Amino acid sequence: MASIGRASALLASGTLVSRLLGFAKAWLLVQAIGAISFAANAYGTATYVPNSIYAIIAQGILNAILVPQIVRASVNTDGGRAYINKLVTLGMVVFAAVAVVATFLAPVLVSIAGVRGSQAELATAFAYWSLPQIFFLGLYTLLGEVLNARKSFGPFTWAPVVNNVIAIVLLGAFILAFGTSASGNHDSGWTFGMIALLAGGATLGVAVQALILFVFWRRIGLRFRFDFGWRGVNLGSAGKAAGWTFAMLIVTQLAGLVEANVSNSGGAAYAGLFVMQNAWLIFMLPHGIIAVSIVTAYYTRMAEHAHRGATADFRDDFSSAARSIMFLIVFSSAALIVTAFPIARVFTTDYQAMGLVLIAYLIGLVPFSLVFMAQRAFYSLGDTRTPFFFTLAQAGVIVFGVLLCFLVPPVSRAAAVALVVSFAGLVQAVLAFALLRRRTGGVDGARILGSLWRFVLAALAAIAAGAGFLIILGGVEQGAFPVSGPIAAVIATAVVGVVMLIVYVGFLGMLRSPDLEAGLAPILNRAGGRSRAPR
Repeated sequence: MASIGRASALLASGTLVSRLLGFAKAWLLVQAIGAISFAANAYGTATYVPNSIYAIIAQGILNAILVPQIVRASVNTDGGRAYINKLVTLGMVVFAAVAVVATFLAPVLVSIAGVRGSQAELATAFAYWSLPQIFFLGLYTLLGEVLNARKSFGPFTWAPVVNNVIAIVLLGAFILAFGTSASGNHDSGWTFGMIALLAGGATLGVAVQALILFVFWRRIGLRFRFDFGWRGVNLGSAGKAAGWTFAMLIVTQLAGLVEANVSNSGGAAYAGLFVMQNAWLIFMLPHGIIAVSIVTAYYTRMAEHAHRGATADFRDDFSSAARSIMFLIVFSSAALIVTAFPIARVFTTDYQAMGLVLIAYLIGLVPFSLVFMAQRAFYSLGDTRTPFFFTLAQAGVIVFGVLLCFLVPPVSRAAAVALVVSFAGLVQAVLAFALLRRRTGGVDGARILGSLWRFVLAALAAIAAGAGFLIILGGVEQGAFPVSGPIAAVIATAVVGVVMLIVYVGFLGMLRSPDLEAGLAPILNRAGGRSRAPR
């Protein structure tokens, strides 16, 4: 278990640095094109397709296939090297084909995302530079998951740091050359150079992020070479797994297209897809640092337990990971909900619109992270069929609910869409846990629920304390200190966050939560030089 703790800490530290740099990149991007503007929704729509496909790649196809398959192939006489080269070659061919087709269809993809007229022309110009990211994002995930399966977790997590640094430099160059959105320099139109630097610079960062992982392959004894001899290496089971996850991709993309169309329907004067993307970036911060880091460290172990048929060990690891995630994610959700408006103010003066969208997303943060955990549990069992069905249920709820959002006024339509997504995630989480329980004969549900109610009660107390302290600082009305400017917003967020953390930990102590010491163990161990890990 100590190795799990070290791996989680390494992943979390890399993710934290990457996410902080990602915030800097997002802040610069908002300064460059605005949060609610003609160019903002055009750019947001152009990047929607590669980013949404990557989300499915990272959360579905490659996670479902690579780690379990590579773990099984590691018993081969060559340690699975031939299998890895064949599978990665196949993946590269597939993603290259998808990227080429998507780029060719850029005008169509922009159109079906709900953008029209001159804004669609700008979005299409951005898309021609952005859509090749599909190949490099796929390559990044392919190479990184091989490293993860070989228990080399660091490079996959730290590579995005390089991407963000490149993007920050190029965004800075864009602002120096062409000014900010507030300066009005973009009102005369977007030139080829502006579009190439903004969208092409983003693609360059993603390309470097992927290619740099080849360096670390050599460190774990792998050397990639193209291998198109795909017969005879048991790729049939991987293809079957890919079939179900591809079906899940189609379902999720259809739901995502409905979201994009409804989000863009308000027009350039209201919060739309770009605002939702930036709110999602904040939403993903705790998920990426906490849930992804913990689950990635446990994933290979669970796949090994499943391969050996060690159901009890599998269940123990699942329960330990789920409780570790909830301990931190419940607090993160509560803290970010209370400070949503000051956080949004760091990005834009249109903080009310972005803050409402962020709160609506954050309501679903805990279910979202638990679904992520349940998906990986099924994938480690070699089951990609079941995740398709609970994702299908989620997509059905999203499509029905988001279409109803046409009835919501444009000023709050984006927030309504985000709220529907959160509710759908809750439905998905309940269904996923029920199906996993039936598949494994139990998921230590009593212990998980016992932890969850303590976390929620402590979080409610922390919300009350944090909201009260935010009011003392002046509230969130126009001109109040917490939203008077980016620096004041950061200060207010930090102060309120500390107050909420103290209350949260204090209440868990009062409730005698058995997970409190386990959750604080990594910090206490580092401070005391001990090596203990929770179970």
